Amino acid sequence: MLENDQLCADASHAPATTATLSGSAVTGVACRVYRAPVTTGVAMSFGALDYRVMFLVDVAFDDGTVSTGESWVNYPSWGWRERIATVAEGITPLLVGRTFTNTADVRELLLSELTGIARQWGAIGPVYQAISAIDQAFWLRAATQRGVSLSAFLSAHPLAEIPVYGSSLGPAGVTQSAERCLELGLTAAKVKLGFGRERDDENLASARRVLGDAFRLFGDANQGWSPREAIELAPMLREHGIEWIEEPLAGDEPDELGRVFGETGIPIATGENLYGADAFEPYLAQPGVALVQPDVGKVGGVTEYQRVVAAAAASGTLVAPHLYNGAYSTAISIQLAAANPTTPWLEWDIRQNPVREPVDHLLTAHGTVAVPQGAGIGVDIELGHLSAHRVHISEEAQ
Repeated sequence: MLENDQLCADASHAPATTATLSGSAVTGVACRVYRAPVTTGVAMSFGALDYRVMFLVDVAFDDGTVSTGESWVNYPSWGWRERIATVAEGITPLLVGRTFTNTADVRELLLSELTGIARQWGAIGPVYQAISAIDQAFWLRAATQRGVSLSAFLSAHPLAEIPVYGSSLGPAGVTQSAERCLELGLTAAKVKLGFGRERDDENLASARRVLGDAFRLFGDANQGWSPREAIELAPMLREHGIEWIEEPLAGDEPDELGRVFGETGIPIATGENLYGADAFEPYLAQPGVALVQPDVGKVGGVTEYQRVVAAAAASGTLVAPHLYNGAYSTAISIQLAAANPTTPWLEWDIRQNPVREPVDHLLTAHGTVAVPQGAGIGVDIELGHLSAHRVHISEEAQ
C-alpha cells in the first residue's frame, strides 16, 4: 500500500522554491553531449531507446566558477541536436553579461522570453527541458556558495539514504532482470507493460515467480492503453499484486485517469511528461493519482520540481522523481529525494547505463542509494572514462 498519509504528515514546512545567489555575471554557456549505444535493449511501448545520452549545460561566471545541469534528451534520437541550438541561440544570449541574485529571477526571465516562442513552435517540452538544465545549475551554485549539499540546502533534516525501486524490467529478459534486482538487494521493481495482454501477463508472472510474493511490484504502460484496455487489464494487474500503474493511458488525460481509477481502484502514477508545476494541478485534483513523478531534467529544473512537491504535499500526494538520465540528473534527483519527506523511493534503472556510471557507486547493497554530502551536487563526477562517447560540437553550434 502507498503510505501517503504518514509521509505527507512528516512534511513540516513548505519546500523552498527560490534561492538567493551571490552576484556574479554569467560569462558563458556551453553544452557537452555524451552518447553511448544501448547494448542490452531498452524498449518502451512507443519505441526503443538506441542511445544513452547525457546532455550537460555548463554556466560560467566571472568569478571563475562553473555550474552544471543536465537536460533530458532521450527522445527523439536527434533531440540532443535541437537542444544545442536552443541553448546556444535561445538561452545563452539571455544570460551572458547578466548578474542574478535569485534563482527566481533566472526562471522568470527564461519563461517570459521563451514560452511564447515555444507555444508557437509547438515545443513547450524541449524548451522546458533546456531551461531545466539552467535552473539546476543556478540552484547548485546557490548550495555550493554556502558549502552544503543541495539536500541540506533545501531541508534541515535530509535523508542519508533513500530506498530505490528497480526500473526497466521487460519487455524481454524479465527473468534475468528480476534476478538482477535480487542481486542488487532491491525490494521493489517496476515492470514495463503495453506490449499486448499475453506478453504483459507472462512478464508479470515471470517477475513475480523470481521475486516472490513479498517483493513490491509496480507497472508502467508508457501511455500504451486506451481507457477500455486499462480497465479490462485491471484483474491481471491485481492478480500479480501490482500496487500502482504508471501512465496507463495514451494522452494521459486527468479525467480519463480518474475514470480508470474509479473503475479499477488501482492507484495511478504520472507526471514525467508534464512541464511546469502548474501542469500538475489537474492531476493532483484526481484522487486516483497517488504518485506524481516530475523529472528534474524536463519539468523546469529544481524550481518547478520543488513547486510540484509543495502542491503535492498540500493534496496528500506522494512524489517520486522520474529518473532515466545520466550521472548529473541522477545525483540531483538523489538530492531532491533526500530533501523531501513525501518521497518514498527513487527510481533506479537496473540496465547498463554508461553515462550514469560515475554515480553508480552510490547504490548500496541493501536496496538504497547513499546521499552524498559534498557541496552542491554532493559528489565529484568524473567523466574522463567517457571520452570515447563524447560528441564533438562545433564552435558554430555553441
